[in-house]
Amino acid sequence: MVKISGIITDVVNRKQYGGRLHIENGTIHKIEPADDVPERYILPGFTDAHIHIESSMLVPGEFAKLAVRHGTVATVSDPHEIANVCGTDGVDYMIENGRKVPLKFFFGAPSCVPATGFETAGAEISAKAVEKLLARPDILYLAEMMNWPGVLGCDPEVIAKIEAAQKAGKPVDGHAPGLQGEQAETYAKAGISTDHECFTIEEALDKLRFGIKIQIREGSAAKNYEALHPLFNSHPAELMFCSDDKHPDDLLLGHINELITRSLSHGYDLYDVLHVACVNPVRHYNLPVGLLQPGDPADFIITDNIHEMKVGETWIDGACVYRNGSVLFDAPKAGFINNFSSRTVFPEDFKLHSPRDEFAVIVARDGELITEKVTVRLPKTDQEVHCDPDRDILKISVVNRYQNAEPAVGFIKNFGLRNGAIASSVGHDCHNIIAVGDSDEAIATVVNLVMKHKGGIAAVHKGDEQVLPLPIAGIMTNEKGEETAAAYQKLNQMAADMGSRLKSPFMLISFMALLVIPSLKLSDKGLFDGETFRFVEL
Repeated sequence: MVKISGIITDVVNRKQYGGRLHIENGTIHKIEPADDVPERYILPGFTDAHIHIESSMLVPGEFAKLAVRHGTVATVSDPHEIANVCGTDGVDYMIENGRKVPLKFFFGAPSCVPATGFETAGAEISAKAVEKLLARPDILYLAEMMNWPGVLGCDPEVIAKIEAAQKAGKPVDGHAPGLQGEQAETYAKAGISTDHECFTIEEALDKLRFGIKIQIREGSAAKNYEALHPLFNSHPAELMFCSDDKHPDDLLLGHINELITRSLSHGYDLYDVLHVACVNPVRHYNLPVGLLQPGDPADFIITDNIHEMKVGETWIDGACVYRNGSVLFDAPKAGFINNFSSRTVFPEDFKLHSPRDEFAVIVARDGELITEKVTVRLPKTDQEVHCDPDRDILKISVVNRYQNAEPAVGFIKNFGLRNGAIASSVGHDCHNIIAVGDSDEAIATVVNLVMKHKGGIAAVHKGDEQVLPLPIAGIMTNEKGEETAAAYQKLNQMAADMGSRLKSPFMLISFMALLVIPSLKLSDKGLFDGETFRFVEL
C-alpha cells in the first residue's frame, strides 16, 4: 500500500480538501480526508485529446519521456502519419512501441489513408481494413475524418468507415476547417463528434450548435488558443485541449499544462479548466484513465503551485514516473520500419518552362496551416520561369518518395530564404519530400540529403549542409528527445541565418502539401486548390 498526502483537487466533484490517497495494485483504494497534509496539490493527470505522435519526430517511448515532465498521462493519438507511409503495419508499430512505456497512448483507426486521391501515399487503408481495426480493443475511435467533401457527398467508402465506428460503439473525430452552416450540420449529422480545426470563434460556435465538441488546438504550427479561449465563458463542458502536432523543442518546454496556466491567467474557473484538460477527453473517448476517484487507476500529478502548473511529480497506474526533473523509466531502443525509394535528383529536375507571364503563388502564413493565393508576374529567361527572392517568392517542390516521378514545382511566398534551401520528408499527409529554396541547385542538394538518409529534415546554405535523419518511416528518429530537439533547433537557426523570420519553418513547410487545408497547396501531382478540391494551373 502506497500513501500520498496533499490537498486533493477533486475535479469531478469540484472541491478541494486535505486528504491521503491509498494506492494498491495501481488503483486508488480510497481517499481519506486528513488535516495534517503538506501544502501541495494532487490532481488528475492531463490528456492531449488529439495528437499525431509522429509529428514530434520521436517514437512513442521517447515522446513519453518528455510529456510526463509536464503532467501528461495520456494521449488520444492518431497514427495517420505513419499509416500513410506504412499502412496498418505502421499503426501496429506505434501501438507496440507505446506499450513499452507507462504513458497511456490511445490510438485510433486512421480514416483517410491516403488523405485524398490527389497525391501519392505509401499505403491505402480501405473501409474493410478500418472495420477490422475498429474491432480491436486497442483501437478506441475512428481518427479525424479529413475527407469532409466525401462526408457531405455521401461517398460510399467514407460512409462505410463512419458506420463501422458507430457499429463498434466508438466515436468519430472530425477535421473540417472553415465548415459552417448547413454543411457543418450535415457533417455533424453523419456522426462526427469533434473538430480541432476551428480558427475563428464563429466557426467553433457554429459547430457547437450542431453537437460537435471543440478541441482547442495549440501546437507547433497551428495555434488557435487565443482565438478560441472565450468558449470557456459558454461551453466549458464541450471543450478539450489538444496539440495536434508538437515538435520536440516545444515539447521540452511544455504541453497541456501550458494551456491550463494560460486559461487560469485569463480568469477562467479552475474546475472548468481542469475538466477540459482531464475529464472531458476521458469521458468522451471512454479512456481507462484515472480522474482521482476511489476505484480509479492511480493517474495523477503533484504540484506546489496549481496556478502555474509546474509539475513536481507524475504518477501513472500507481507508479511515480517523473519526480523533480527526473524521468523514472527508460524507453527501449526502437526498431525500424520504412517505405522509401532513394534516388538522385538534379537541378534540371526543378526547372520550370512556361509561355505564361503570370503565375499562382502559395502565400504561407506563420503559425497557420491555411494559406492564401496570389497571382504575380515572375522573371523569365527564354521561357524558363525563375523565382524572385527580392520579393520573397521562392520555388517549392514536392518529390515523390515512393516511386520515380517528375517533381512537382511551384512558387511560395513568406519563407524568406536566401542562398540556400530547406527540405523535409515530414510532409503531411503522404510524407513525400517538400523543399523550398531560391535556386534549383540548392533544392536538388537538400533533397538529395534527405534521400541519402531515407528520410529527414535538412538545410543547405552557402556550402554548409545539415540534416536530422528520420530513418523510422522517414518521419521519426529513435534518438532521445533532448538530442533531437537540439538538432532541430540547429536546423531552425540555419533557416534563420538564411533570412527566414518564421517561428517554425520546418513545421510550416510540412503542411504545404496538406491538401485538405485551404487554400493553395502543392502535392507531388501538382498545384491544388483546397477550396474547390481540384488541381489548378500554375
